[in-house]
Amino acid sequence: MRTFGLLGYALTHSFSKKYFTEKFMVGKITDARYELFPIKNIQEFPALLKHEPDLSGLNVTIPYKEQIIPFLDELDETAKAVGAVNCIRVQRHPNKETPTLLKGYNTDVYGFQQSIKPFLEQHHQRALILGTGGASKAVAYVLKQIGLDVCKVSRVNGNIPGQVTYSELNKNIVDSYTLIINTSPLGTFPETEAAPAIPYEYLSPRHFLYDLVYNPEETLFLKKGKQYGAQTMNGLTMLKLQADKAWEIFGT
Repeated sequence: MRTFGLLGYALTHSFSKKYFTEKFMVGKITDARYELFPIKNIQEFPALLKHEPDLSGLNVTIPYKEQIIPFLDELDETAKAVGAVNCIRVQRHPNKETPTLLKGYNTDVYGFQQSIKPFLEQHHQRALILGTGGASKAVAYVLKQIGLDVCKVSRVNGNIPGQVTYSELNKNIVDSYTLIINTSPLGTFPETEAAPAIPYEYLSPRHFLYDLVYNPEETLFLKKGKQYGAQTMNGLTMLKLQADKAWEIFGT
């Protein structure tokens, strides 16, 4: 039976297994299963490949979207440009134990681009991206392609151009950057009382807050935005779009 799954850590509250299992049931796909593969260290990945001889495709989530790249044979052009992978197509030779080709893709780009496109208005010329992980790279790639100026927000000061710390955020910055995207896991269930430490009091109805987190449906980040009249959106639509794109890539 063909095996597909999600690689990351931790995966207790993952959406993927339920989503793909239901997809298989609705589509009457009886020769496939979807499993969770939580590994504590990316060095465990080769062993996983050996232990799962029917593995045909993987979705990749926190914290391995960047760490997985050295283990892959190829990257598609988008994944190469972004510098992060969230989808792997596994091709095998029927008589070999190990895969013959591991190719990485980034379907976060497609999911984010398609989900945010209907909501972008002309007055959004600058975007703040909260977080600097693999998901932030896909978001930054999309926004730069659209033509927006992008600034990333990090917890630490690395003296990196185009990046500031949370403590450096002030009224002028928040006024100038009317699109704010949370790409960090802050606020994810069960830690629902957590939220990025931005100065919410400077938000206004001109702002649009987008949270890649989808569980809970409305994070504290989005609730705080609504208090000041900001438009808000969670990451569920993006998640479904990137999952469907991954299913296409798996060659089914």
